[in-house]
Amino acid sequence: MKALKKYKVLFLILVFFAYSHTATDAKQITVYRASDGKTISFGQMVDDLKKTQLIFVGESHNQQRHHRLQLEIIKALYASKKPMAVGFEMLVAEEQQFLNQWVSGGLSLDEFLPIYYRNWNFPWPLYKDIFLYIRDNKIPALALNVSPEITRKVARTGFASLSEEELKKLPSETGCIVNEQYMQFIRRAYAMHGHGGKQFLFFCEAQLLWDQVMAKNLLEYLKKTPGSSIVAIAGNGHAWKRGIPEHIRVMSEKTSYRVVLPEVPGHIDPRHTTIGDADYIILQS
Repeated sequence: MKALKKYKVLFLILVFFAYSHTATDAKQITVYRASDGKTISFGQMVDDLKKTQLIFVGESHNQQRHHRLQLEIIKALYASKKPMAVGFEMLVAEEQQFLNQWVSGGLSLDEFLPIYYRNWNFPWPLYKDIFLYIRDNKIPALALNVSPEITRKVARTGFASLSEEELKKLPSETGCIVNEQYMQFIRRAYAMHGHGGKQFLFFCEAQLLWDQVMAKNLLEYLKKTPGSSIVAIAGNGHAWKRGIPEHIRVMSEKTSYRVVLPEVPGHIDPRHTTIGDADYIILQS
């Protein structure tokens, strides 16, 4: 019996040790501030984020560390007691009712998982802690994206291939004029080497389409909830300043925002990224 208790204690110690070495400690996070090129603390960055309406936090979808950093930002802003919501690229706007039910506790995990997977291909464990945190704290959540059938078609055959019926499902001001600067950042954000031609242009058009629709959905929520802020979680190619934020600027110049991107050495880092791309880069430790 004593031996069994001894092994139980040892197991709990090992679990705690493993968790403590994988969890993100906000105090140890260092941040590059693009406005002046200085390295600052996580807390200094959060103090600035508290003052703004939209906080875009980028990610490489398959990187667990990026999602832990996103959660730390959500936790820090929630602790400030300012009304807030969390927006997700991962879910299409038509699924908003199910996201509301998840946050309110009306859907079990078993019921929510099929909804998650019909919207997003990346494994649930990558995003699990974020979704559990917003549910446990009843933080409003927004499904931001456009129908995948439309974006897949654009990525395959271009924006010009959309039918009149498909165009009616999009905001009236939607267009897909992609410039070279936009394509260069998409290459960096997604580490795309040697991609060119029409297929790459169509991919950029699909990205741009997502940006416009998500910007519209974010602004609509802010209009309905004055005084609130939103943490928008999206891929780096959407979160950077020439992605969704650029459309926010065009649609509503008075709406304030900040962009936080995780460091991706050689692509998103102090050497390659300027204040025109992001406000902050969370550095690798």
